[in-house]
Amino acid sequence: MAAPADQASSKHFVLVHGVCVGGWAWFKVATRLRDAGHRVSTPDLAASGVDPRPLREVPTFRDYSKPLLDLLLSVPPGEKVVLVGHSFGGVSIALACELFPEKVAAAVFVSAFMPDHRSPPSYVLEKYKKRRMDWMDMEFKPQDPEGKLPISIRFGPLVTRAKFYQLCSPEDLTLGRSLMRVGSMFVDDLKLQPPYTEARYGSVRKVFIVLKDDNAIFEGFQRWMVQNYPVDEVREIHGADHMALLSTPDELARCLADVAVKYAA
Repeated sequence: MAAPADQASSKHFVLVHGVCVGGWAWFKVATRLRDAGHRVSTPDLAASGVDPRPLREVPTFRDYSKPLLDLLLSVPPGEKVVLVGHSFGGVSIALACELFPEKVAAAVFVSAFMPDHRSPPSYVLEKYKKRRMDWMDMEFKPQDPEGKLPISIRFGPLVTRAKFYQLCSPEDLTLGRSLMRVGSMFVDDLKLQPPYTEARYGSVRKVFIVLKDDNAIFEGFQRWMVQNYPVDEVREIHGADHMALLSTPDELARCLADVAVKYAA
């Protein structure tokens, strides 16, 4: 990272994790950004990280994203954040942009699901599910016999290593496995939601960071999302697996800092 930022150039980054992990997943990137003088928030979404709620107490996507929404609600008037979503975190930051566009200097999608403003937020998730992919030992299970609660997701050790952490160190893989929780992508709930609007979500500047060696959300699907919903800028990180937060933290932190300089002046 570059030399520490002075107070005038210091930015507030809000880093949003993906499914089954938590704010802890950003610890390497957050440390680098803080060392460079920036303020960093890494909220645990509901039933994630150290949030005490079990998944069954989080029935909707809005409930799941509420810790992020509460954080943005607390941002003082006139202040803007650089909002960063990784993987499924992209849908949460899109919702935050829809509700608080005036508080977001830029939304950064790091190999993240990126809704458009024409279709329900579930659209990109449903397109992704249609791709033929060997999910190995990943488990998708109903939480209740009636099917009222969202389908749960659990990552097994084989898919974690092969699809998500294949370029991470053995220590990072061990850490990830030990801290993973059961999660959900709330697809059925998101199908019922109206599209995010062009006037609000669409008004926020957007950057997409392509992770070139992602075995979970392949580069081709990342680029399809950008084609489906063009952004202000596309950046790339070579040698980054899906968990670039852990495998290439220097490159990712530098990229985020550059984005902040350009869009959060």
